[in-house]
Amino acid sequence: MADFNPDDMTARFKERAGAVKRRGIPPVEGPERQQFIEQARLDYMDFAMLGDATATLEDGILTLRVDLRPSRA
Repeated sequence: MADFNPDDMTARFKERAGAVKRRGIPPVEGPERQQFIEQARLDYMDFAMLGDATATLEDGILTLRVDLRPSRA
């Protein structure tokens, strides 16, 4: 994996998180609609966390560091 760039990978996850946010809800009703909404919420959360990760590749080991502490405004 000589041409693997961890920063490019995290950028792709940021793009995926944005795509989930922009994605519309298909015309489904009932429990299926709620399942779709919940899956979109989880997908966004997962992609956003990985997109915000600090990624390093050292000696062939990819490390993703994600700060989950509450932000201080």
